[in-house]
Amino acid sequence: MSIADLPLSRTVGEGGSERSPETGEGAAVRHAPTTGLRRRGPLSRGAGEGLRSVALGMLIPALLLVAWEICAGFAWVRPTLLPPPSAVVKTLLDLARRGELWGHVEITLVRVFFGFAIGAAAGTVCGALAGYSRLWRQLLDPMLQALRAIPSIAWVPLFILWLGIFEAAKVTLIAVGVFFPVYLNLMAGIADVDRRLVEVGRVYRFSSWALVRRILVPATLPAYITGLRGGLGLGWMFVVAAEIMGASKGLGFLLIDGEQTGRPATIIASILLFALLGKLTDMALAQFGRRALAWQDSYGNSTAHARDQRPFPAV
Repeated sequence: MSIADLPLSRTVGEGGSERSPETGEGAAVRHAPTTGLRRRGPLSRGAGEGLRSVALGMLIPALLLVAWEICAGFAWVRPTLLPPPSAVVKTLLDLARRGELWGHVEITLVRVFFGFAIGAAAGTVCGALAGYSRLWRQLLDPMLQALRAIPSIAWVPLFILWLGIFEAAKVTLIAVGVFFPVYLNLMAGIADVDRRLVEVGRVYRFSSWALVRRILVPATLPAYITGLRGGLGLGWMFVVAAEIMGASKGLGFLLIDGEQTGRPATIIASILLFALLGKLTDMALAQFGRRALAWQDSYGNSTAHARDQRPFPAV
């Protein structure tokens, strides 16, 4: 059967009479696509939605900054306790002009990067073992849950004793903070996979490796990415405690230095830089998550990607 034999090859004209479809230049012009003229492509739609999301996300911080500057201008708050945003910006510009700012930012980013990589890798291995095997879960989970309750600052003297005050102790402390959200989310994600999906894989005689690749990995990916984002957030929190351990450079050192020398503008500048860098790195990880989960028929994807349907990934 050819395309011409299908019922769609004939159309109904005026008066109910059948006629053959148009051919030639007239048909090409009449049925030419008008995507570029009447409809925006998915790229332009995505750019518009991204700009709108950024604008909405900046609205409340901008209003708070304006209110903060007004309160400082009318002396409703003491500048020695809460300097105005203009003073904070001046402090940042002075640090940048002296060449100090980028050195502090760079060393903090390097510490967070290596701590995140080590903690995420360890959390992935332990979470996968505990989620996939009941035996490993019984062996690992009680001990790790007890260690999770230890405050971050309690690790500092022990790591200084073991590793000294150099970079190894700082990176290890950050890795500890990253580890637990990744471990918990991955373990729970694997344990909560729908049992019927696993049974379908066994009916089709999937090997253990194929079962992991084709069912467990796609099913646990949302929880895993959530764990990575949570671990990254804790990594930024733990880096402050890490940089208290004898650091001579970094945003945590800059914050403590501002506190010890009575410079509140430096303290607030350090806090705002932590917030900015944490948000930018989280945005990058969230963008990776959206791309990795673009196939998922979820509520979030139905609103943001309603016209960008993709098939379930073949792992």
